Amino acid sequence: MTQIEDTYYITKIITGDTKAFAVLVDRYKDLVFTLALRMLKNREEAEEVAQDTFIKVFKSINKFKGDSKFSTWIYRITYNSCLDVLKKYKQEYKLDPIDEYTERQLVTFENAFDALADKEQRQTIETCLQKLPEEDGFLLTLYYFEEQSIDEIAKIVGLTTNNVKVKLFRSRKKLAYLLKDSLEPEIIEHYERERK
Repeated sequence: MTQIEDTYYITKIITGDTKAFAVLVDRYKDLVFTLALRMLKNREEAEEVAQDTFIKVFKSINKFKGDSKFSTWIYRITYNSCLDVLKKYKQEYKLDPIDEYTERQLVTFENAFDALADKEQRQTIETCLQKLPEEDGFLLTLYYFEEQSIDEIAKIVGLTTNNVKVKLFRSRKKLAYLLKDSLEPEIIEHYERERK
C-alpha cells in the first residue's frame, strides 16, 4: 500500500471513476474504525464516525494535495471527526494517578509489552487500550500498531513533534499503569531481573 497506489486511485476518482473509491475504503476501513473506537469507546459511534469519515473523504478528495501521505490525511479526518463527537457529548474519562512510574519502569513495561505475542495477551493489551482516555489510545495505536512516525502523527493530530513525544510518553505511562495490573507478575519480574 504505497502512496503511488493511493495517488493512482485518487486520480481515477477525481476523473469520474467513483468505483475506484471502493479500493481506498477497503484499504483504510479497518484502521479508521479502530482509531475511532479507540477515541470514542463506543462501537456504534465509531461505525458512524468511520462512515462519516469516508463521506468527507469522498466529497473533498479533490482537495487532497499530496503534501503528506494519503493515510495521514484520512487519519486526520478521522481524528477531527472523533473530536467533534467528543465535544458534542463532552465525555470524560478518569484514570488513577501514575506519576510514580519512572522511566526505567516504563522501559520494563514496554519490554514486557513487546513480549506479548499470543492471542490472550494481545487481548489484554486491547482491553487496556480501551480503558485509556480517547487520545491516548489513538496515539498508541498509530505509533505501535500502524508504525507511524512522530512526524506523521504530528500532522494527523495537528501538534508539534515535541508535543507528540510528550503525549506518547504520558500515554505509555498510562498504559503501563493499566498493564501492571493485567500482566502476569512473572513476566514483569523476568524483565525487571533482566534490566538489573
